[in-house]
Amino acid sequence: MIPLLGIPTQVLFGQLLLGLINGSFYALLSLGLAVIFGLLNVINFAHGAQYMLGAFASWMLLSFLGIGYWPALVLAPIAVAITGVILEKLFLSRLYRLDPLYGLLLTFGVTLILEGLFRSWYGTSGQPYSPPAMLTGAVNLGFMVLPIYRGWVVLASIVICFATWFVIEKTPLGATLRAATENPTLVQAFGINVPRMITLTYAFGVGLAGLAGVLAAPVYQVSPLMGSNLIIVVFAVVVIGGMGSILGAIVTGFALGIFEGLTKVFYPPASNIVVFVIMAVVLLVRPAGLFGRER
Repeated sequence: MIPLLGIPTQVLFGQLLLGLINGSFYALLSLGLAVIFGLLNVINFAHGAQYMLGAFASWMLLSFLGIGYWPALVLAPIAVAITGVILEKLFLSRLYRLDPLYGLLLTFGVTLILEGLFRSWYGTSGQPYSPPAMLTGAVNLGFMVLPIYRGWVVLASIVICFATWFVIEKTPLGATLRAATENPTLVQAFGINVPRMITLTYAFGVGLAGLAGVLAAPVYQVSPLMGSNLIIVVFAVVVIGGMGSILGAIVTGFALGIFEGLTKVFYPPASNIVVFVIMAVVLLVRPAGLFGRER
């Protein structure tokens, strides 16, 4: 292959693929955060732990019940969403009229509890989770070798992200959700159960984190710390895209993943900080984020 800028083509495209895979998880996780913050005004710091729960749920379904990957794609996010409903009903619902900082502190505490429990049960070493047989192997594209499962992760993430954007931004259901957050009293006057909508919205955002965990299980080892390794970067993605912006979370997540991959090619020492450098620059130029609205 002909080198580009002195770099072998397969190395360049391999890092681009890696960046796109990371960007897929950034986009899915920041999407869930944006849905929860944009519609509920809750900074859900437990999102990384709920992502970890999704991965562990899929691993437990396979290890203890023999339930494979495809059913886990449905069952694990539902299980994580149910835990979200319990959390919202028992604790978060009492904090909606308070400063968002209270929700951040509560969900941070939940994160510490969940990670502590799983570390005591399983330790810090990762648990392997094999992809389904039909998604194993790789395809030679000429300029690079594409592992089939990683290609599936990217495709699935794109479809899920933009389907979520379409539902929230372009359908009557999404319009009702946005109206319920802006003026819950008026929406309730039309016979709509606003508290139930809020609970289901939080469950949906949490379910997205669980779904990302299932997709991530065959890529990364299932570990109690897998969420804490991502959540800070994901928060940076949300800030860059604009707090509460659905489209901003999606576009910024994929873009920063690719940018991070390119940085590993051209200047590897900066790959761990490049997202935060971009965040600092964006906040200086546009404090509301690239897609956020000035208030």
